[in-house]
Order: sequence, then C-alpha cells, then structure tokens
Amino acid sequence: MNKWKIGVIGTGGIATERHIPALQSLHQKAELSAVQDVNKSRAAEVAETFGAAHVCDTPAELFDLVDAVIICTPNKFHAELSIEALNRGVHVLCEKPMAMNRYEAEAMKTAAENNNRILAIAYHYRHTQEGIMAKRVTEAGELGKPLVARVQAMRRRKVPGWGVFTNKELQGGGSLIDFGCHLLDLSLWLLGNPEPVEVSAETYNDLSRTPGQVNDWGAFDHETFEVDDHVTSYIRFKNGLSLQFECSWSANIKEDHTSVSLSGVDGGLSVYPFEMYQTKYGAVWNASPVLKEEEPSVVATRQMDNFLASCSGEEELIVEASEALRVTEIIDAMYESSDTGRAVTLKKEEEES
Repeated sequence: MNKWKIGVIGTGGIATERHIPALQSLHQKAELSAVQDVNKSRAAEVAETFGAAHVCDTPAELFDLVDAVIICTPNKFHAELSIEALNRGVHVLCEKPMAMNRYEAEAMKTAAENNNRILAIAYHYRHTQEGIMAKRVTEAGELGKPLVARVQAMRRRKVPGWGVFTNKELQGGGSLIDFGCHLLDLSLWLLGNPEPVEVSAETYNDLSRTPGQVNDWGAFDHETFEVDDHVTSYIRFKNGLSLQFECSWSANIKEDHTSVSLSGVDGGLSVYPFEMYQTKYGAVWNASPVLKEEEPSVVATRQMDNFLASCSGEEELIVEASEALRVTEIIDAMYESSDTGRAVTLKKEEEES
C-alpha cells in the first residue's frame, strides 16, 4: 500500500509537538510531504527538522501535493482552509474547536459530505485511556439511565501568554474554546451525543483584566485582554439529562482540576482518574481499573491512527463532524446566553430538517 501523503498548515507548537511526531510514529502508513505557514522561515525550519519534501507558499499549492491535511492555524481560518481542502478532494484533520461558530462548522460538514471526504476534529480527550474506558462502561449500560453530568476544566493562574490565545478576532474566545471544549466534547460523547434544548451561561474575565496578577504561563496585557478566562454553564437536554459545566484559565483555587463525572440510576463514574460507583450485594462499591500512566504522545498517535484508518475506510471516525458541530452549537449558545443575560433555547433537530 502506498503511504498517505500528509500536509500540515500552521507549523506552531501543536503541529511540532503533537501532530507531526504522531505522524512520524506511523511512518509505515503515512509521511509528512508538505508544510505551509504564513511565517515562511518557520515553515522551512519545520520542514528541515521533520523531513518534509515541500515548503509551500500557499495552501492551494499544498493541497495539490497531498492526500490529507492537518490544519493547525488560529481558529479563524479553520473553516476556510478545511472547506478548500475538502473541495479539492483532500481529507482533513482540523484542530479544535471546529470553527468560529456553528454556521462555519455546518459549512465544513456539508463540504465533507458533498466531496465524500473525511473531516476529523482533534478532540483528543476521546483517545485517552480513561476516556476509552469510560465509553466502554457507558455503552455497556453500567450506569443505567444517565441523569446528570458534571464537567470541570479548571486551571489556576495559567492564561497562555504566548501565541494568539487571547486574541478574540483570531480565536473567537478564551478558556472555553481552548480548554473547556475538550471536556465538553468528551462528556457529550460519553452520554451518547444527546440533543441540547437549553443553555444558560456566564463568562468572566475580571481577574485577567485586573493589573498586577501572577500568571504561571507567561505575561499578557491585562488592558487588552478581551476573551473569557472563566465560564460557567448549565445545559438541559431533550432526554431529561442535565450538565453542569465550568472551565477556567485563571481561577483562585487550590490547584488545577480536570474532571468529568456522570451519574445514572444504576451507577456513576469519574473519568480522571477513572473510578466507578455502584451499589451491589447490599453495599456501596467504588471500583477502579489498573491503568498504566501513558505519555501524551500515545494519545496523539491513537488519534492520528484513527484518522488515517478512517481515510482508508478501515475504521469509523472516533470524532464525527456532526458531533463536533454539536459542541460548537453549545459553545455559541453559552456565549449568547452570557451576552444577553438569558437562557438560550436551541432548535430541535426536527425543526432544522
């Protein structure tokens, strides 16, 4: 079998520290063929370091050379580049979030369907061993009817002080679309992708706009800080489920905390670390598997392998475009709810069809 020729657009840290090494670990299946970046010297440096044959001046030039592309640009360009690639017959693995809003995400999904190409979104928490274990448990019915989910993606004084993370025009938001969206996506996947009907939310950035703050992840200008650094939300679903959500870059808490927990009629679970909670044999049980610690590179390789196998028709895609679109719909509703001070009612699927 010929190797997949893969291109990368955007040669920043997420490309060089996650996606390209994962690609190289699967060298029997694929090869890094071309790179492109608005910073041409950076693209040339990455090509030399990782052995890419081509440094392209434009995305269009790259699309003519590859079978699939990994898009690692700021969020503003996700939709534009993904749609162009798909229309040229190129499979796409796009960094999260899917797009700047649901309308762009819908256009991406339509382009993938119209061109019969794979569109994957890099929600890599689904590929962690704990996430995989939790999915097996929920699909086996161990929790019974699910009732409530709780998500916390909390960091203490860790606003990313590099890149464009705090640039609203390029990114669309802050902690929610950088970090919180991963755990939101994971929780929806574990719950079977339920249909949301109402979202209530508040966003904050008071702490990061206050001068003199300590920040562990580099300096930023508090006067120009324009994105969210803390978000809370309550989400109701058509099937009666509810989800309590909170994320932050810069909370005044004891320590960083990442948590997804589900409670059902027959049991519950926590994903990080993985534990199950049930009542059996007349007693309350806590159970946890023996899982070996794994490096982030393993998770990245697992994600890349699924993408390549999906392109080959050998596996189903773990993160479907329709599921990533739902995450974006909820994120849009969170921002709208905070802006208007009201709960947002989402259109039912039958109303959209």
